[in-house]
Amino acid sequence: MHTPTSRSFRASALLALLLPLAGATSLDSRRATSAPVQGANPDPQVIAQFGLLESTTLQRYIDEKGMQMGRVSDRPADVKGFTVVDSPIINAFATPDGHVYFTRGIMAHFNNEAQFAGVLGHEIGHITARHGQKQQTRSTIANGALLLGSLLSKRVASIAQPAAQVVGIGLLKYGRDDETESDGLGVKYSSKIGYDPASMADFFLTLQRTEQSSGAATVPTFLSSHPNSADRYERVKGLAAQAEKQAGRQLLVNHDQYLRLIEGLPYGEDPRQGFVEGNAFYHPDLKFQFPVPSGWKSQNSPSQFQMAEPNGKAVIILIPAGTGTLDAAAQSLAQQLKLQSPQASRTTINGFPAISIQGDQVGQDQSGQQGITASTLSYVIQDGKTLYALVGLCGPQTLNTYGSTFQQVANGFARLTDASKLNRQSEKVRIKTAKAGQTLAQALSANGIPAKRHEELAILNGMKTTDKLSAGMLYKVVGK
Repeated sequence: MHTPTSRSFRASALLALLLPLAGATSLDSRRATSAPVQGANPDPQVIAQFGLLESTTLQRYIDEKGMQMGRVSDRPADVKGFTVVDSPIINAFATPDGHVYFTRGIMAHFNNEAQFAGVLGHEIGHITARHGQKQQTRSTIANGALLLGSLLSKRVASIAQPAAQVVGIGLLKYGRDDETESDGLGVKYSSKIGYDPASMADFFLTLQRTEQSSGAATVPTFLSSHPNSADRYERVKGLAAQAEKQAGRQLLVNHDQYLRLIEGLPYGEDPRQGFVEGNAFYHPDLKFQFPVPSGWKSQNSPSQFQMAEPNGKAVIILIPAGTGTLDAAAQSLAQQLKLQSPQASRTTINGFPAISIQGDQVGQDQSGQQGITASTLSYVIQDGKTLYALVGLCGPQTLNTYGSTFQQVANGFARLTDASKLNRQSEKVRIKTAKAGQTLAQALSANGIPAKRHEELAILNGMKTTDKLSAGMLYKVVGK
């Protein structure tokens, strides 16, 4: 489940509390995983947060290049595996267990193999320099993916345990010294396997342009988890020049080869996994819809959909609740939420059997005292053999304020029948061949890209709209 407005909402303070519910971990069965964290297997928590991209071509490519680079690194045994995750955010990160992850968003924004290799080397550098292990030791909180904790008031954010419990997935921020070291290792490793490391510096410019462009489809988190500095571009360019001199040969860039590799890659949000439009959330694959309260902030992941009141005083989360009986799922939810004397009642919502559960959640508050930490009005809804939990949480003694909103959202849960919503498809990266004399803007217009998206597509191509394309040059557009 993804929202087109801001997919970056992935791990949350509530994730640890809600995911174990009835043994279900995914609202999209194609992206569920129970793979253990060992060897080359990705971390299940990372996959639950981002989703797994189903592309054997790209997976084979990053396995091949990653293992090749791992072998020439300073600590080959520390480099464990490589995975492309199904997120439009522009990011790459390494976890302390030795795994490197690329989002499909960053894969779409690379414009040659050398850019990919530079970032790959940078992330492997974090592993071989053991930056993640140092950061974990210092209990560093994860990057901006932990958005829910900042949306909610401290009182409601304490509904679950502190966000740091979810940080085991290793989305860590690094300091300038660590970044400088990894930049150097990225140059070293990418040039060792034959790629021009100057391209890594060029990609920093793409990231900066994306961050600065309000019209861009996705805002990168790479720069937030990898702090940028004014001299970083020049420093990497200098290191790259030295590396090329030492190599004594022409190092590879491979623009056309890379673009052909990403032909058909999904771009931006994937509406098949859910999208928000006109104050409603629609899920074409699971064929349901429900309202989103006006002004509430919404975020999505393969494992859950979440909405937060603008001032962070209440939250509604939709999660899967297994495939057992309705009564068993309701009982499990009440236990999972640690409700004191919950009141449950059967109801029917637009033809779906359901149980509503009202009660106060008990636990330790921020001062360590035992007491009521939240109030809830939640619903377990049965759709055939599938069960969903729609959990409404607010601060203690505020259910009179937010209970009617929780009820309205639940009562709006309905079968999705609108063909225009059911048939919504994601955009894909399409590779085109330039004609002589065209500017990028002219080429984009000729492919039906509206002028308001020209800057976005220029960034995607690592070019300016006024750049002239040579005859036969490959470039990217996006379309259905």
